[in-house]
Amino acid sequence: MLPDARDHQPKAGLTPLPIVAEPAIERRLRSLGRMIGNTPMLAIEFRFRGRARVVHAKAEQFNMTGSIKDRMALHILRRAYAEGCIAPGDAIAEATSGNTGISLAAVGRALGHPVTIFMPDWMSRERVALIHSYGAQVVPVSRAQGGFLGSIHMAEEMAATDSHVFLPRQFANAANVEAHELTTGPEIWWQLRQNGLELDAFLAGVGTGGTVMGAGRALRRLKPSARIHPLEPAESPTLTRGHKVGQHRIQGVSDEFVPVIVQLDELDAVVAVSDGDAILMAQMLAATLGLAVGISSGANFLGALRVQDELGPDAVVATVFADSNKKYLSTDLMREELVREGYLSPEVRLTGFTTYHRLCGMCAVNTEPR
Repeated sequence: MLPDARDHQPKAGLTPLPIVAEPAIERRLRSLGRMIGNTPMLAIEFRFRGRARVVHAKAEQFNMTGSIKDRMALHILRRAYAEGCIAPGDAIAEATSGNTGISLAAVGRALGHPVTIFMPDWMSRERVALIHSYGAQVVPVSRAQGGFLGSIHMAEEMAATDSHVFLPRQFANAANVEAHELTTGPEIWWQLRQNGLELDAFLAGVGTGGTVMGAGRALRRLKPSARIHPLEPAESPTLTRGHKVGQHRIQGVSDEFVPVIVQLDELDAVVAVSDGDAILMAQMLAATLGLAVGISSGANFLGALRVQDELGPDAVVATVFADSNKKYLSTDLMREELVREGYLSPEVRLTGFTTYHRLCGMCAVNTEPR
């Protein structure tokens, strides 16, 4: 019999969530934490090449702002407060392709901070509008100004001229990885175990790399043989090449460079998925199952399918649906996409899904300071 999650004790080596000394800030952080993480797990049922299959995905659109980046934003700010790196009223400045900016704007404003987001100017209009709606300032950065790397440089310049500016530095901050090591990974493991399953592999697209590195470390701690795969767009194989190559349409993945926190030697093979295939898959998940997910979720599903195809049709493979489709209404996700040779999505026939319960409050996933 599989053990109950309530019997699980956190493994040695995991850093407990820090407690913030300022009571008012600690109360606010705890309140925000109850709206972030512990998301449902979906078992997506489908047929592929004549055989019934299941791929599991965390429904991260249930987080406070509708994306997985809320986990990182909250944890980075909690640790920054605990370590004295940020004080009440300090400004927050960050370079982001969108979802992190939305999460930092929401969490930052909830904690009373002015927020400035530097963002490449080719991101969707919806992302910019959402950041503005949370009371944050958006500074668009053109390709001529350096695009994503230019955005990072501008944020660093802002902090260099003002000691009261906090930089989350999502691409280099170990707290990004830690957020998923403490929550996302253990949640995946125990939601599967509570349904009589044991994980064989986990896959996630790499933007900052926090999800695949953090969840991967937690899952490998629980099962050393688990395979952990990063995903990149086939049109822009930055992880494979080690530098920016090509252009793609999967916003939030492959941001022009390999982030410092991504340790490829800890991971299994990089999986590539075409952006057009990802768009078709995301469209199918919405139109067939009513699961309104973003483009990267379509990519993650297909990447998980590729891994499952290698391991065998009954392999238990999990991924994340990082956000909903609402930030992509002005993008190619809402347009007709041509099917090209080699795409997997035309061979997928979605048949249904089962939702696994969130974990109970007594489970050992570390979502609040003890």
